[in-house]
Amino acid sequence: MTTIGILGAGKLGITLAQLALHAGFEVSIAGSRNPEKIALTINVLTPGATAKTAEEVSRDADVIILALPLGEFRTIPKQALAGKLVIDAMNYWWEVDGSRDEIINPDISSTEAVQELLTTSRVVKAFNHMGYHNLHDEHRPAGTSGRKAIAIAGDAPKDVESVAKIVNEFGFDPVVIGKLSEGVRLEPGKPAFGANVNADELKNMIANTKLVAGEGK
Repeated sequence: MTTIGILGAGKLGITLAQLALHAGFEVSIAGSRNPEKIALTINVLTPGATAKTAEEVSRDADVIILALPLGEFRTIPKQALAGKLVIDAMNYWWEVDGSRDEIINPDISSTEAVQELLTTSRVVKAFNHMGYHNLHDEHRPAGTSGRKAIAIAGDAPKDVESVAKIVNEFGFDPVVIGKLSEGVRLEPGKPAFGANVNADELKNMIANTKLVAGEGK
């Protein structure tokens, strides 16, 4: 069975852990504090999940989801993530992260910056554009009328296919939008950010997104 590890025990991380558990995955979670400090919270909010250190989560899980503030992405244990499939669900928020240009190269998308850091991992962007409350409330079995969609961007077709399966099992229709650089279409400020819509509506939002020079290269 594929095991899901989540780095980040905030609202998004907890919600994704709940979805993973509901889908039947084995789940481990790491927060910013020692596992002992968050164990009770994990037991109450995500019964069945295991609280571990970031190093342990990264080492032990088959697939890791990043649900940290973007400003903390350089604290990720990159050596433990070598060879792993990593799903980037992070977003830049100036109130939390400060100046974007001080965190990542301004000429690339945030997920491309994550891939540049995690040179030996395979990074795919997903789960970033829908709010945690909608992720929690809107998951539905495959084939359900009006099922909501999650966009995916990645460079390796097999990894994108793997993430699409996870998205489906979490309760959403996967919409593949292209290479990792296309993930800029899902970032804050773009029409698809915050989207809680079906696959056709999401595709239209993304297709009609206007990019400034240099974006989506």
